[in-house]
Amino acid sequence: MPVEESKKIWMNGQLVDWWDAKIHLLTHALHYGTGVFEGIRAYPTANGPAVFRLAEHMDRLRNSAKIYLIDVPYSTEELVEATRQMLVVNELASGYIRPIVYLGYGEMGLNPLPCKVDVAIAAWPWGSYLGDEGVRNGIRMKISSWQRPDPNATPPASKNTGMYVNSAMAKVEALKSGYDEAIMLSPQGYVSECTGENIFVVRNGVLITPPVSAGALEGLTRHSIMTIAKDQGYEVKEGNLLRSDLYTADEAFICGTAAEVVPVQSVDDRIVGEGKPGPITKELQSIYFATVRGEVDRYKDWLFYVY
Repeated sequence: MPVEESKKIWMNGQLVDWWDAKIHLLTHALHYGTGVFEGIRAYPTANGPAVFRLAEHMDRLRNSAKIYLIDVPYSTEELVEATRQMLVVNELASGYIRPIVYLGYGEMGLNPLPCKVDVAIAAWPWGSYLGDEGVRNGIRMKISSWQRPDPNATPPASKNTGMYVNSAMAKVEALKSGYDEAIMLSPQGYVSECTGENIFVVRNGVLITPPVSAGALEGLTRHSIMTIAKDQGYEVKEGNLLRSDLYTADEAFICGTAAEVVPVQSVDDRIVGEGKPGPITKELQSIYFATVRGEVDRYKDWLFYVY
C-alpha cells in the first residue's frame, strides 16, 4: 500500500520533519540487511486513539535486535513514549506504526559489531492491507515455490529487514500468478506462514496453527486470536500442517498486524470449505475488530491509550 505522508518521524530521540528523515548511502543496513523492525497499529476508540499491544511489540523489537547482537539504546518504556509522541504530533486517530532499529553509517563490511545503532519510528494513516473485499469475502492463495529459510540459516523469531526479501519474492510470485497472497513451506515441507501473516485452519471445530518450529513468527495477532478462541470455548492447537491439510480444511484464515484477520477462500485453486468465510472465522474476526477498538472489556489491557 502507498505511504501517506505525516508531519514528523522520531529518529534517535528527535522529532524531525517527514522529508528530513534521511540516512546516508553507506548505511550498513542498506547494504547488508542489518536491521530489525515491527509493525504496529493504532485504532480509534471511544477514549481516543489506542495502540494495540504496544509494549509487547517493543519488547519483541528489542528481542529481535538481541538475536542479532544489536544493543538497542532505548528501553521499552522509552520506545512506548516515543510512539505516543509520534501519534500526538502527527494528530493520528488511527494508523500504522513502523519502528526500526538498524546499523548506521561509519563501518562497512560483514563485521557489524563496530557499527553504531540507529532507531527510528514512523507513523502514517493506513487502511486494510489486503483490501476490504478480502476482509469481507476471503482471499485466493497459493503455495509459494520459495521456502521459508531454515531456522539455523536465518532465525525466524527475529523480524529482520534482510530476511523479508524472502517474503517479497513469494508475494510477487503470488501476485503475478493472479493470487492475493502466498503461503510458504518450511524446508521440511510443513506449512510455515504467509509472507507477513500467520495462518490458521479449522477442522471439526478445532483451530490449528503451525508451530514456531516450522518457521512461523510468534505473532502477537496470532497470540491474540489463540487467546480469544480459547476464551470462546474452542480448542486451539499448534501442530504441523501439510499443504493438503489446507485444501481439506473446513475453514482457514490468516492474521497479522497489517492484514488483521482475513478469511481464506481458496488455496492453489482448491476451494476451502464452502469458499466463503466460515462461522468460526467470522466470529473471531468480529471479536478481534471489536477488541482493537476498545469494545471488549476483557481485553482492554491490550490497548495503550494515547491520551
